[in-house]
Amino acid sequence: MTECAIYRGDDRIEVEGDISDALDAALSADEEAFCWIDLHEPTAEEFALASRELELHPLAVEDALSPHQRPKLERYGKAVLVVLKALTYDPGARDVRGGEIVVCLGRNYVVTVRHGDVDPVKTVRRRLEGDPELLRFGAPVVLYGVLDAIVDDYVDIVDAVQQDVTRMEERVFVERARSLAGDIYAFKREVMEIHNATQPMVPVTRALAAGDTVRVTTEARPYFRDVADHSTQVAARVEAVNELLAQVLSAYLAQVSVQQSEDGRRISAWAAIMAIPTMVAGVYGMNFEFMPELQTRWGYPSAMLFIVGACTLLYALFRRSRWL
Repeated sequence: MTECAIYRGDDRIEVEGDISDALDAALSADEEAFCWIDLHEPTAEEFALASRELELHPLAVEDALSPHQRPKLERYGKAVLVVLKALTYDPGARDVRGGEIVVCLGRNYVVTVRHGDVDPVKTVRRRLEGDPELLRFGAPVVLYGVLDAIVDDYVDIVDAVQQDVTRMEERVFVERARSLAGDIYAFKREVMEIHNATQPMVPVTRALAAGDTVRVTTEARPYFRDVADHSTQVAARVEAVNELLAQVLSAYLAQVSVQQSEDGRRISAWAAIMAIPTMVAGVYGMNFEFMPELQTRWGYPSAMLFIVGACTLLYALFRRSRWL
């Protein structure tokens, strides 16, 4: 267990013994008190304590212990379970790393389970503990804080990805760099990972903003609507970046095709030019005794003049038609 504390008003009470007894004592003094348990990649045995003390639904326990799920929102009895994808992005390596945050929210408790190295929960805890106005909204404010932190990270990631796509466009259209197909395709896979995290977040945040799934106060509802609005905007931007990257890849492949066509025309043009001396040399290379041109004094200069003239004419024609 990483951290376990009860929040009652502005006070934070560390819990070291029985969780349910400590929570009951806090609720007797403040009905809005709640317990926040934060776990990092817990085993079934480690999670059993929180599950038993808070009477979590078995399916909620199963989802909390099973990473690699899509973002989703589920209700199990009186508790709500939200699965979220937290991401970080390394612009230098164009690498997206992901983690998973599971939030199990009840009336007076919230359990956050983290899978992976991406950890926005610590930042959320510091932010909430420094803002008593938010803490007074109760346990749902933790879910809002996690959602807000993850969506804010999405915004920063999309900004960085858009800059990288712009640089990729410059390499394709300005620098005309070769051998970019592998880089573009690998980058597109990273963008798809962002897409797979942000798109399912939209219905989750909208459902929470509607207030039908999680009971929140009237004052707290605008916070969830704000997160839903940002999530929708981010999803739209990621979709646009994904489509733009596909267009960049198509444009690059079209450039490669055009370049190959130009190379083929150049090769054909030079082959046509070289065919002239090859033909003349082939004729004069035949081993016949009676060939009129062999006894002519001006035969060799005439043949060479014909070769040079014909090749020059073909070269000029190919240059005029932009084949060379």
